[in-house]
Amino acid sequence: MRALCWEGAGALAVREVPDPELRNAADMIVRVRRSATCGADLPLLAGRTPFLAAGDVLGHEFLGEVVEVGPEVREHRPGDRVVVCAAVSCGSCWYCRQGLYASCDNGSTMPARAEAAWGQPTGGCYGHPSALGGFAGSHAEYARVPYADVGAFTVPEPLDDHRAVFASDAAPTGWMGAELGGVRPGDVVAVWGAGAVGQLTAQAARLRGAARVIVIDRHPERLLMAELHAGAETLHFERTDVPAELRERSGGRGPDVCVEAVGTEPDGAATRSLADRLGDVGRAERPLAVREAVHSCRKGGTVVVLGTFSGFVDTFPLGSVMQKGLTLHGARQHGQRYIPMLLRLMARDQLTTEHLATHRLPLEQGPAGYELFRDRADGCVRTVFAP
Repeated sequence: MRALCWEGAGALAVREVPDPELRNAADMIVRVRRSATCGADLPLLAGRTPFLAAGDVLGHEFLGEVVEVGPEVREHRPGDRVVVCAAVSCGSCWYCRQGLYASCDNGSTMPARAEAAWGQPTGGCYGHPSALGGFAGSHAEYARVPYADVGAFTVPEPLDDHRAVFASDAAPTGWMGAELGGVRPGDVVAVWGAGAVGQLTAQAARLRGAARVIVIDRHPERLLMAELHAGAETLHFERTDVPAELRERSGGRGPDVCVEAVGTEPDGAATRSLADRLGDVGRAERPLAVREAVHSCRKGGTVVVLGTFSGFVDTFPLGSVMQKGLTLHGARQHGQRYIPMLLRLMARDQLTTEHLATHRLPLEQGPAGYELFRDRADGCVRTVFAP
């Protein structure tokens, strides 16, 4: 089959790879219909992730049609259209039973590597190297889905593929951000990042009753999307004193909930913090948006980190967290908790996502699609591939 493979730092190619096969009784094989790019792929593309090897298939946000099921699969049959959660989880360990699916004990095929990196093994993720499971990615004609009854969900008709595909990862991540933040009616919520996850966090906050949702970014087309589709107010961070403006819009206190949906800044990103101006941070991961969220949040408020960070970061403002009495949350998405509900919201037009698929390309144009996505060129928010 054809698949989009990592070839080296900054290099991708579409090439022939072996077809996936059932390996366990609870597996199934899905013919991929749609597969989306994601910001979590960019460290992989840049070659900053350990254990990634040339020829590894990328991609983790996808929707497809079931073509083969193992003997223990009960919820799906060939011909079903399913969206697959990006997080690979067993559904039966202690963490899964608590609804913490991305923390699954059995979602990685090489847990020792995850333990070495983060202190404990975590759940798996498609299209990532061995520390996150080593499962082949979804930018391919077919994908193997382990623990199929746990991680795959039937898509209701007539829900469009370009809407439903975002229930795989971006939509549950956004909803989880609002839930971890404890967003309540009347809250002021600030979201750093107007990409897909940031916009869907804003939509989730509005659906949970937030009085004001303010999205911060520097790309005018993304900010306009947040206004049109999420009903959010917006701030262009290069033209605004963001913390001062947030205080102005929240009765002088600061937002009740601050959600970071950016991740580490790319090399060459503009310096925005006191720590950067006074110190040499070199090429370490710089959580610029996280720092600004911590400083902007009201005392006693909540900060949620949704962006992808691979390890240690520089100059985290721990003193501000303690002195202001903040609650800090971070997590990969526990999508199995949210996907059925999100599909229902999508089917009722209460949650819209198809506008995020700004560029729709055949899989053969995968390298060009990732270049558009990485560079945010031509107004690209997400590229969606059709094998």
